[in-house]
Amino acid sequence: MPLTKKIFRENCFRKIKRISKLSRFYRNAKINLSIQKELKNIKNKRVLVYNSLEFEANITKSIKKLRKKCDIFVPFMQGESFKMVPFRLPLKKNRFGIYEAGKSLKNIYKIDIAIVPIVGIDGNLQRVGFGKGMYDRFFAKLKKRPYTIFVQTKLCYTKEIICDDYDIACDVLITPCIKVKNRGHGYIRTGKRC
Repeated sequence: MPLTKKIFRENCFRKIKRISKLSRFYRNAKINLSIQKELKNIKNKRVLVYNSLEFEANITKSIKKLRKKCDIFVPFMQGESFKMVPFRLPLKKNRFGIYEAGKSLKNIYKIDIAIVPIVGIDGNLQRVGFGKGMYDRFFAKLKKRPYTIFVQTKLCYTKEIICDDYDIACDVLITPCIKVKNRGHGYIRTGKRC
C-alpha cells in the first residue's frame, strides 16, 4: 500500500505525542536556540509566529526576543483560514484550544518571515500539517512569499513526495537535533538525527 499524506500524518502524530514532558522541555530549549541563531541579525522585519499547542514546539522564548526588534504577528482563526493580527497580550483561548491575540480590523498581507509548526515533512520539504489547509490558504493570499521556517519537536520525514502542489515548502527546517536548509533542487542538513 502506497504512503499517503493521511497515513503519514497519523504516524507523525503518534511519534510526536510519545515524547515525554522532560524531553519536550529539552527539545523546546534547543529549538528556541536554533531559531534565535537563525534570526539573530534581523531587525525591523514583520514576522508571523504561532502560539503552540501542547505537542508542538513551544517558541515563546524566541517570540519574547523577536518582539524587542521586530513587528510580530500571530494567526487569528477566521473561517477555513486565518488572518494575521498583531501579537498583543492578553491572549485568549479559541475553540481549537489555541491562544490568540484579539481580533484586528487591519488586513495584513505582507510579512518577511514566517515561523510555522509542522506535523511532518516530505521529500520536497513541503509541510504536512493538521489537514485543514489553513496555512496553505493563508500563504496563497500573500503578495510575496516570506522566508519560511518550519519547526518540529521530533523529525518526522519521508523521502517520498506525498504533498500537493499547493502545500507550502520551507526555506529552513528546525528540529532539536538537525537544521535543514532548502537549496531549491537539494538541501543541506546540519546536525545529527535524534
